[in-house]
Amino acid sequence: MPKVEVNGLYKVFGSSPLQIIPLLKKGMNKATIFKKHKHNVGVNDISFTVQEGEVFVIMGFSGSGKSTLIRCLNRLIEPTGGSILIDGEDITKASTSRLREIRRKKIAMVFQNFGLLPHKTILENIAFGLEIQNISRSERNEKAAEMLKLVGLEGYENAKPAELSGGMQQRVGLARALATEADILLMDEAFSALDPLIRRDMQNELLSLQEKMKKTIIFITHDLDEALKIGDCIALMRDGEIVQTGPAEEILQNPADDYVSNFTQNVNRVEIITASSIMRRAEAIVLEKSGIRTAAHTMKELGISSIFVTDRSGVLLGIVTIDKVSGLIKKGTEALANIIDNDIQTVRPEASIDEIIPLFFQSNYPIAVIDDEGKLKGIIFKSTVLAGISGEKGECV
Repeated sequence: MPKVEVNGLYKVFGSSPLQIIPLLKKGMNKATIFKKHKHNVGVNDISFTVQEGEVFVIMGFSGSGKSTLIRCLNRLIEPTGGSILIDGEDITKASTSRLREIRRKKIAMVFQNFGLLPHKTILENIAFGLEIQNISRSERNEKAAEMLKLVGLEGYENAKPAELSGGMQQRVGLARALATEADILLMDEAFSALDPLIRRDMQNELLSLQEKMKKTIIFITHDLDEALKIGDCIALMRDGEIVQTGPAEEILQNPADDYVSNFTQNVNRVEIITASSIMRRAEAIVLEKSGIRTAAHTMKELGISSIFVTDRSGVLLGIVTIDKVSGLIKKGTEALANIIDNDIQTVRPEASIDEIIPLFFQSNYPIAVIDDEGKLKGIIFKSTVLAGISGEKGECV
């Protein structure tokens, strides 16, 4: 069961929002509704699921509806229609008291402007969520101190927010959210107010904490690089709708439309695109079943000058070239095993392009993609690497 499941969610601002939903279902767009009916569409028929422990990033330009959406998820903004299931419970139907309990125990939020209380110490700020849960002072201070250490601010317990830098204040906000032990973190442009270097540090900090705590995180950003760096799954929004949802590689390699393509065209792909997405089908022969004439015939049929060799189970043994195969045929020998060159470069499917590129300087052959058992999964050519960088489809040459 998904940790969060959103189905057919709408948020319309105006005097008669329920009357607008049928118009949206008929295909009337946001601009027309505002012009004709003076209602503003914040969220339009959005559905998605977030698995436990996943970092789900919602991104888009200003006005796309992403901040409205995240506030609907804990009902800081009341949805106009649709359902929001947290652990299978539809919180759009929850009573005020039940909703308060969900906010205290299951969902925590980290805001762009930190949201710290200026008159309280750092320790008191972190403990504030526990205080409103009526946790004893000693217990909440103990937990707050633990979270303070976790985010690297040990020693600042008695400082006030104004004495801390922006990055440090955001660490306090994150520590406060973590202190409640909520399963779900909602982060609305949490790092966008920070300087670029501090922002990058906070992204790394979040990823490090996620490795330890395995929270379910829904993260709002307008920065594509940030989304690609931290997101397990990304939803790209426009005019209150989700245009495309998927892993970073899928969005970069297979954009749903021109909007997504234009959005992603300036992304540095070398750290994101992996071997599994650019590799081509592995042409190989099995040593135990094939001789030199089979190798020669296969290479001739495929129009290639070398071919990989595996054992019966698919484990990669090496590569043979047409020149060496032809040499054996002229000598009248069938000892294919004698000409297998095992000096080849290999990568795992998850290797990024920036890891793959240097290998071509060390090899005259294509790069073999193998799994943890050494089985051949695919082949990478120089042309497919270049295509992966440019976002185009490459040919096997």
